[in-house]
Amino acid sequence: MSPLSSSLLNPRLSFSLKPLFIFSQSSFAPRKFQIPRQFVSAKRKTFSALASEQSSATDNGGRSGGGGRSGALSPSPVVEEVQRIDVNPPKGTRDFPPEDMRLRTWLFNHFREVSRLFGFEEVDYPVLESEVLFIRKAGEEIRDQLYCFEDRGNRRVALRPELTPSLARLVIQKGKSLSLPLKWFAIGQCWRYERMTRARRREHYQWNMDILGLPEVTAEAELISSIVAFFKRIGITESDVGFKVSSRKVLQEVLRCYSVPENLFGKVCIIIDKIEKIPIDEIKRELNATGLSEEAIEELLQVLSIKSLTKLEEILGGAGEAVAELKELFSLAEKFGYSEWIQFDASVVRGLAYYTGF
Repeated sequence: MSPLSSSLLNPRLSFSLKPLFIFSQSSFAPRKFQIPRQFVSAKRKTFSALASEQSSATDNGGRSGGGGRSGALSPSPVVEEVQRIDVNPPKGTRDFPPEDMRLRTWLFNHFREVSRLFGFEEVDYPVLESEVLFIRKAGEEIRDQLYCFEDRGNRRVALRPELTPSLARLVIQKGKSLSLPLKWFAIGQCWRYERMTRARRREHYQWNMDILGLPEVTAEAELISSIVAFFKRIGITESDVGFKVSSRKVLQEVLRCYSVPENLFGKVCIIIDKIEKIPIDEIKRELNATGLSEEAIEELLQVLSIKSLTKLEEILGGAGEAVAELKELFSLAEKFGYSEWIQFDASVVRGLAYYTGF
């Protein structure tokens, strides 16, 4: 460390001066310069003593006893105490030193290669979005999970907790200028201010693959196929992971049977999504608050417990769209060669409030 940086980090003042050296261009021999004696302090003085001397000089009209002029003596600059900085990253975030960055790059490269193999184009969005964009999708309770604040223009903004709302915003912004079907993918850094677990931090990366403008079940079949392809590339098999699938039309058909208005569908999805997070009595209370009858709530919860397409068909019948499309999806899974990777589970409702398919 240089003497200058050492002095800056040390709150104590140095009162001694060392001889200066310079190299001669001809001989490279160090040349010592004589330091004027008047600049060398023989003893240390406190700030109070210096201030007293300056006050005395002022009282004497700024003149010394010999009648000559003397400049006012200013106190030495105060060196402020340097605040200790925590070298750890903020709670819930992490650094990526070279060994971790190599692994992340390897993983992200596989994300990109699989996405492009299936014909997806890469996009990205601002990490800072309007707060209402996420509240509109997930409700007011999402605010407790956001890194949000008011900027200098009095606008409520938030660090993105996920990528899908930004995707929807951009598609709406582009409007009819986009050619459908649309196949985009994104790899984005996201933040959620929530309780951390062993495998869940407050900062995370999300790989999104989205297809818009294709109403057939083939879009869902292609997305699942792409994820299976990714897992196979990195050595993960169907014995390690699996996919639970459902359809928003299952819920819609149950609600329609009890004359529940269509505009309540989104609210019902948000409540059902909490089934594994809060007690079932609380789920019933929230569903009842939306206007659902006790009978409709019991029927809905019964359907959500189904894990078999055959059982679902017994309750809803085989003529409805929900059962027909789910059968088609499982048929396509057979043709794509990943039927052993997927399983029907009616309780899966994540995203059904804003996606149009499975």
